[in-house]
Amino acid sequence: MANNDLNDDFKGPRTYVELLKEILSPEFETHTTREQSKVEKNVLELCKVKKPLLSRNRHISYLKKSITHLSKNYEALDCSRPWICYWTLHSLELLGERLDDDLCSNVVQFLNKCQSPTGGFGGGPGQDAHLASTYAAVNALCVIGSREAYNIIDRQKTYEFLKSLRTDEGSFHMHVNGEMDIRGVYCALAVAKLLNIYTPELFKDTEKWVAKCQTWEGGFAGCPGMEAHGGYSFCGLASLVMLNKSTVFNLSAFIRWIVNKQMRLEGGFQGRTNKLVDGCYSFWQGGAFPLINSILAAESKTKNLEAYWMFDQKALQEYLLICCQDPFGGMLDKPGKNSDIYHTCYCLSGLSVAQNSPEKVIIEPSEVNAVEVTHPVYNIVFETAMKAIKYFSSLPLPEK
Repeated sequence: MANNDLNDDFKGPRTYVELLKEILSPEFETHTTREQSKVEKNVLELCKVKKPLLSRNRHISYLKKSITHLSKNYEALDCSRPWICYWTLHSLELLGERLDDDLCSNVVQFLNKCQSPTGGFGGGPGQDAHLASTYAAVNALCVIGSREAYNIIDRQKTYEFLKSLRTDEGSFHMHVNGEMDIRGVYCALAVAKLLNIYTPELFKDTEKWVAKCQTWEGGFAGCPGMEAHGGYSFCGLASLVMLNKSTVFNLSAFIRWIVNKQMRLEGGFQGRTNKLVDGCYSFWQGGAFPLINSILAAESKTKNLEAYWMFDQKALQEYLLICCQDPFGGMLDKPGKNSDIYHTCYCLSGLSVAQNSPEKVIIEPSEVNAVEVTHPVYNIVFETAMKAIKYFSSLPLPEK
């Protein structure tokens, strides 16, 4: 081969700019871009034929059936049964519905069987106590809100359980000798605050560890050095709000990161950079905005902030109501997915956040689409949270 022929075939390495232009060109396809295009196509097609109307009665029927009868697809959640109780009860309350008293009492007695003799709640009867299932069980019992529900919780042993999971640096294991991540901090704080078993000693230096979980992107990771994630970011921000330590992290960087997680076409939120939209992040990402607003209000010492949550509230509602409702009841991740109780809970929770800014923003007809106001820290209906806090605050702190 002549040198001239070689020069014609090989023109030297491409520059970084040339390579970047090729990658960013519409012709450069990856699995991610193909999946993104598929989601956008499905969303656009649904927007042409469906109206944003909440199928309240279908969701209620779906949830009431789920409290006693689940398909075999839920077998994998045998160690998450308090979560199933919480997701179902909270979803029903957001829809303005409650179980009858006898069924509520049955749920209370079931959750009592999940309570460990050493404190905390396991994922089912006889299972080891776990911080996540403890959070879910306490929330579920607060949603029921009866004296029976409140009184089955052993607050002293719950405090001792939380204390046994604390590390020297202020973080928390999820269970004895278990993994340690930012979920543990959030679950421990939420339980402690609701049950009035919070002590400064229990959460000494916790805010410092949480601050280490903020990443270069601005969101929070599960633990220091990992990737920013929507669920972990909510846990981190809510934890700092509960600790009243919102000055220890970079709020501006967090805001920049989270406002860019609302998808431009879909209107819903993605959980991480370069990922697809998912209905559950309507709460995990959307729920951060009222917390951001409360921080900004405290810093400015005024409540005269803009009357919105810094995201397109109507677009989020449209995504949830048009794209995330199963025609047979229940809500889902994205078009083409199946409904489940988890996504039903967090889609409805996100819908609540989107509707309840400082000025209500509800897609018409509001009498059809409106849901109850959820508490942005605990994610149970606001009045329910206040009722529980009032009751438990009347009780003495546990022995240290």
